[in-house]
Amino acid sequence: MFKLNTNPSLVKLLHINKTKKEPEGVKNLNPLLSINILSINIGNIRSIVIFIICITFSWILTACGTPPQVLAEERMFIDLSLEFVDSYELPKSTFQNTTIGGLSAITYDRTQDRYYVLSDDRSNRGDARFYTLKLDVQQQENNKIEITKATIENVTFLLDETGNRYAPGTIDPEGIAVSPRGTVFISSEGNTSKNIAPFIGEFELQTGQKKLNLPLAQRYLKNSEREQGIRENLGFESLTLNQNGLATDDPFRLFTATESALVQDITSESESRIRFLHYVINPIGSPILVAEHLYLLDLSDPETIANGLTELVALSKEGYFLSLERTFGFTGFGAKIYQVVVGNATDTSTIANLQDISNIQVFKKKLLLNLTDLGIHLDNLEGMTIGSRLPDGSRSLVLISDDNFNNEQVTQLLLFRLIDNSAS
Repeated sequence: MFKLNTNPSLVKLLHINKTKKEPEGVKNLNPLLSINILSINIGNIRSIVIFIICITFSWILTACGTPPQVLAEERMFIDLSLEFVDSYELPKSTFQNTTIGGLSAITYDRTQDRYYVLSDDRSNRGDARFYTLKLDVQQQENNKIEITKATIENVTFLLDETGNRYAPGTIDPEGIAVSPRGTVFISSEGNTSKNIAPFIGEFELQTGQKKLNLPLAQRYLKNSEREQGIRENLGFESLTLNQNGLATDDPFRLFTATESALVQDITSESESRIRFLHYVINPIGSPILVAEHLYLLDLSDPETIANGLTELVALSKEGYFLSLERTFGFTGFGAKIYQVVVGNATDTSTIANLQDISNIQVFKKKLLLNLTDLGIHLDNLEGMTIGSRLPDGSRSLVLISDDNFNNEQVTQLLLFRLIDNSAS
């Protein structure tokens, strides 16, 4: 910081020099006085000039916009925005002797222009299953884009490695993602009360039979000797894939995360410390767990009863995702969509518990949309996927709600336009 020199003698001399009027025709009545003023002022004038230059430079930086450190943070994110397009309620009905409900996940198969929606039925109301869904989206005469129809076309029952359907209570399917090799990956939260472990498996798209399981570290499993593992109904809710290769047999990446904190990661202040898992799926050999990272849920409002991470969507740019956080409280359901960046996040795969995260770099998050701002009724939104192109050619994002097989709830489809502003 620069400070002006307010030496009293200097101020007095400057005042004399400024106010005293010399007689006409006299150039300098006191040459010695002028020399003294010059010798006293030379250092101070230099300080004043430097101060003025610095003030001017600071003003220019401020006028040019946000300080550099803030711009660096913003540059981490893609310039994305979401525009609400339409909502649609799937009527309560049955299909091939199954109740259509509990739709907790959705994925889009662009090769077939169809969606696959997963029921979280634990084989209690019917055998564990997913449906094939066709969405008709049309642009009306007023240019408004609408979901005009949603049709269930097929049901596929899940089979274990032996080819048998899952017995009641032995599976809790929550996440689904279609792969480039004509299969779907499905995550199950398991059933900790019955010592049924969670899993992430690959299933044949046509037959529904399981092909393989992804490896899970022991920290995600219940242990009789110590408190650890996934908590009941708070396991692998989200699932997404990212394919960077051109061929169908190229390696691709799979990502999932727990809905809430593991038992060993809960603190007295927080249950928001979520583990994010990153796998590589190769055409030959077993899938590999590459890394784990820490994802922090937003803090809940006082009226919130439950909140969790219910879905992830991998964007085409590597290391970038959309996340869906769902809340439930006394005022009903809420949801927020974030853009998430891996960046320099710490690999937490070797960390036994997340009680102390002071030295851990977490995911960077940026709120894209608080869905309560839409001013529409929100149900239990759990699924999200990049969908088909809209009639105007823009990308779509589709959300689906889980009605919990409750007559008071609905299966809700929300359609958005996903806009990359940096590409315009």
